[in-house]
Amino acid sequence: MERYETEEQQVEAIKAFWKTNGTAIILGAVIGLGGLWGWRYYNDSQLESKAQASLAYNQIVETLSAGETEANTEIQAFISEYNSTGYAALAALIAAQQLVNADDLEGAQASLQDAINLAKSDAIADLAKLRLARLQAANTRFADALSTLDSVVNTSFAEQVEEIKGDIYVAQNDFDSAKIAYANVLSNNENNREVTIKMSNLAYAATQVAGDSSED
Repeated sequence: MERYETEEQQVEAIKAFWKTNGTAIILGAVIGLGGLWGWRYYNDSQLESKAQASLAYNQIVETLSAGETEANTEIQAFISEYNSTGYAALAALIAAQQLVNADDLEGAQASLQDAINLAKSDAIADLAKLRLARLQAANTRFADALSTLDSVVNTSFAEQVEEIKGDIYVAQNDFDSAKIAYANVLSNNENNREVTIKMSNLAYAATQVAGDSSED
């Protein structure tokens, strides 16, 4: 550090420093304080927005529980307003269930696709994919259903993915592929009674299909 012999020299050095750098320092301080205030404001706004979304979502759930007929309209309005929050995907899942109950399978598939697009986590997106694949299979869109299942990334859903694939293969009379899919489930969970029954029914189903083919 440079040494100064007198107080006058120190004062003159300080004046020169501030003349050269003072504006930048003040501007930096203003920007820094402004950024800090802006960050706090952003965080507060985010928390408030999430609180509002949570409250609105709970109100929708209560409306559904009460069996009110305008519930689906409210769900769509909620999704539109809060599409940047994680609650929007959950609302889309609810909408899909309501549409299934109303036998509107096409509408339900659209809502499940919305849930996939809006999901903030792989778990929610994959849950929507499982439900979408089942609906696609129900509409005999087997290739689409298998493609949807292949896009599931969460390994905790692996058994469900394989079971649904097995069901699809059975619907296509592809019993060998169904056997492999069900076996994949049972290799991880041999106590899965439902899949065990499905596996045991494969031979009978294959025999029935072969019999029908021979009659033709």
